[in-house]
Amino acid sequence: MCGIAGIFDPAALSGADRLGSLAATMAATLEHRGPDDSGVWVDADAGIAFGHRRLAVIELGVGGAQPMASSGGRWMVSYNGEIYNYREVRRRLECHGTQFRGGSDTEVMAAAVEQWGVDQALDACEGMFALALWDRRDRHLHLVRDRFGEKPLYYGWVGKLFAFGSELKAMCVVPGFSAELDRRAVARYLRHNCIPAPDTIYQGVRKLLPGHLVTLTTASAPGHLPRQRCYWSAADAVARSRQQPVTASDTEMTDQLESTLSDAVAARMVADVPVGAFLSGGIDSSTIVALMQQHATGPVRTFTVGFADRSFDESAEAAAVAAYLGTDHTAVQVGDAEAVEVIHRLPDIWDEPFADVSQIPTYLVSQVARRAVTVSLSGDGGDELFAGYNRHAWLDRVWGRAATVPGGLRRTAGSALGRIPPAVFERAGRATSVLPTGWQVRNPSNKMSKLARVLSASDPEHAYQALTTHWANSTAMVLGADQQDPHAQDDEVDQSSSPVAGAGITEQMLWLDLTGYLPDDILVKVDRAAMAVSLETRVPFLDRKTLELAWSVPLSAKLRGGRTKWLLRQVLERHVPAALVERPKMGFGLPIGSWLRGELAPWAEHLLDERRLRAQGVLDPLPVRRAWELHRSGRRDLGYELWDVLVLQAWIDRWMPSLMR
Repeated sequence: MCGIAGIFDPAALSGADRLGSLAATMAATLEHRGPDDSGVWVDADAGIAFGHRRLAVIELGVGGAQPMASSGGRWMVSYNGEIYNYREVRRRLECHGTQFRGGSDTEVMAAAVEQWGVDQALDACEGMFALALWDRRDRHLHLVRDRFGEKPLYYGWVGKLFAFGSELKAMCVVPGFSAELDRRAVARYLRHNCIPAPDTIYQGVRKLLPGHLVTLTTASAPGHLPRQRCYWSAADAVARSRQQPVTASDTEMTDQLESTLSDAVAARMVADVPVGAFLSGGIDSSTIVALMQQHATGPVRTFTVGFADRSFDESAEAAAVAAYLGTDHTAVQVGDAEAVEVIHRLPDIWDEPFADVSQIPTYLVSQVARRAVTVSLSGDGGDELFAGYNRHAWLDRVWGRAATVPGGLRRTAGSALGRIPPAVFERAGRATSVLPTGWQVRNPSNKMSKLARVLSASDPEHAYQALTTHWANSTAMVLGADQQDPHAQDDEVDQSSSPVAGAGITEQMLWLDLTGYLPDDILVKVDRAAMAVSLETRVPFLDRKTLELAWSVPLSAKLRGGRTKWLLRQVLERHVPAALVERPKMGFGLPIGSWLRGELAPWAEHLLDERRLRAQGVLDPLPVRRAWELHRSGRRDLGYELWDVLVLQAWIDRWMPSLMR
């Protein structure tokens, strides 16, 4: 895992010293992503420079140093990530006569591109990566992002220079960078608690979409963003899988999933540094650790963090699974003060607004793991592939019944439910506080508000959006968002139609999770949290063969008898007793609502001050202040919605203080 950055001057007027200095300065902002080594490569005649920060994981010596030239000299590579099947690809290349100088996967990627060309090389490689390729012969720059979006890549024009980097902070240090707020992106952020690709918080700066690449040439016009071209289509992969359905027995499907996932786990355990895993004690992480233990020569190192609030603490369950599997387990109890301290670092770790509150425990467990290992496997992706979120089961039942009611009557019922005072639901929710953990109803007024929006939805996609939306009126909240030209970004993106159009609501939710929530939220969270402490994370569920299998098995293998992830549970129960992992899904959260009424209240009041909001001119203060008063008084639990606004405000303080003048 590494950090990459670079500058391209199509006119080649900048000179070697300036190009090298810019690339080095940009790369220096990414030292946390690569503390082991740094490198800069410049071709002033072509107007190109790459900067690199290295976290050494495979081929720890100089044989893995970057930027790296292909053996024939045509290609220069600066690369962040891992190619899990690099040994297999290397053997194929050796059959073509390729000779290798060292043992790194970077050299294999460079050789594959030289032998087969960009697209065929990408098809041959299974891995996670953000990649910059310079073609010395044709003078083309290619930027590439992996299929699922595990590794980030940002780009845009800064005057007459084209800049790119693993994180936005690398671009912000380029002289002349225009930090102009994209208000439409802010509105999308308030709706989703993250900024979906290809948008970023800044106008004129883009994220590369998963499975896409961009190409620039010496004829590229400054200010004109290149078209994002799809080299691998999730839509095509899902469509092909659905056209070849698995018709095997339950036992045969379980065998097939166990074998496929076991291979993916084994491939992600290859490293020249210590490897471990996050373990929450839930279905996904427990399955990954159980399969790791099958391949390991000794106890797998596993890590978890616990919290004082039992309703957010899974450390006891994780310890029980670890004990059963015989892992070398580390559990650290984190106090509220330690978790709160991380909040002030968030704008630097995620250098655009990002408000998934589980970012805090993810950072803390990464910190714990980094003390012992350099690489950690995680269970992310299991929910999106095998229907593991509560909404997958709940919305399937609710929409299945609601859709039988005439649309007009259903929407009337939703409207009536939405008019019931939230305090009624909050009182009912408090009555459940005497019940055991897992049976208590949290945020009852929010849940009923979402139910009302679901009943009012016109189709399954709108019903899904009702469940996943934070601020439903976000465009109206962001001043000027509705006036900003939606076509102001002049680049184009290859668009694929949904492969599940007309399918049931659960398949549509899984597709939207795979292409939206997973890359825009989950993978952003994991990458930034882990790389902030120089920890590489690997995600075995995000493997092409696992994806294909997940979309070829029947839906009844995912949801059965009200149980989510049914097929994945069958795999896990071969290794861990069901009693150790069967419990209501908790998620990796924090009691942010109560913190905002307690120790974080002064901080929140400062950031939500009406005078401050008016002077800033970004948000309409009225809905923000109304939500704050409702939450602070205890009449509503709006902790997550307010967290979105607070993270935005903290980010503005760090990155755009000029808005406060």
